[in-house]
Amino acid sequence: MFPIQDTVPGRNPPITTWAIILANCGIFLLEISLPEQGLHQLFYLFGIVPARYTHPEWAAYVGFPVDNYWPFLTSIFLHGSWFHILANMWTLWIFGNNVEDRMGPLGFLLFYLLCGIGAGVVHLATNPASTVPTVGASGAIAGVMGAYFILFPYSRLIIVVPIFFWPFFLEIPAVSYLLIWFLIQLFSGTAALATPAQVGGIAWWAHIGGFLCGLLTFALFIKTHRPRRRFESDEKAFEDAWIPHK
Repeated sequence: MFPIQDTVPGRNPPITTWAIILANCGIFLLEISLPEQGLHQLFYLFGIVPARYTHPEWAAYVGFPVDNYWPFLTSIFLHGSWFHILANMWTLWIFGNNVEDRMGPLGFLLFYLLCGIGAGVVHLATNPASTVPTVGASGAIAGVMGAYFILFPYSRLIIVVPIFFWPFFLEIPAVSYLLIWFLIQLFSGTAALATPAQVGGIAWWAHIGGFLCGLLTFALFIKTHRPRRRFESDEKAFEDAWIPHK
């Protein structure tokens, strides 16, 4: 399943969401301009390598800077492939603009970074001996999805489901999609811990950590008295369409 769009109209320009997407795309263009060795070094220096913090002797031996925790932040803006960044940025656009509506630009930025850092910490705790760099905005975006799960319980999503290479479009409740997504992460993350030699390539626990961080902290960033743009008459009906009526 892959989300195409949601039914919640935005009330304000998602300035921070746009800025995050532009920053990620700009950095990715820089990445693909680097030679293979340079890209390899970039991921190791600015991505999260858990063993760098749990095995300091090894880290010093291979040349990692001492006491440098910036990768918990910088790793959020690095991506490993075109599909990686396109999938992440599209998901951020779908869920991020509405969450930013409720938090405001600055609050949303702080929330996004906090979820990304929280996701990195959970990844470190669950994969302490890994020497593979982890990069990507998935953990931070998972936090945004966690906030969306609570803030927009009546929203619906248009999703595409490929069946035998043929795309089928469905409309489902957003909470159902997000719950299924979280359970997949939890099952896959548990499988990765049980059979690490057979499961790899995706930081499942970073996703889980980011989602839970979003659930637990989003209320701290909500601006309840922030002035909002009023709906025009033709928008009001659309806004009411996704709220159940008795």
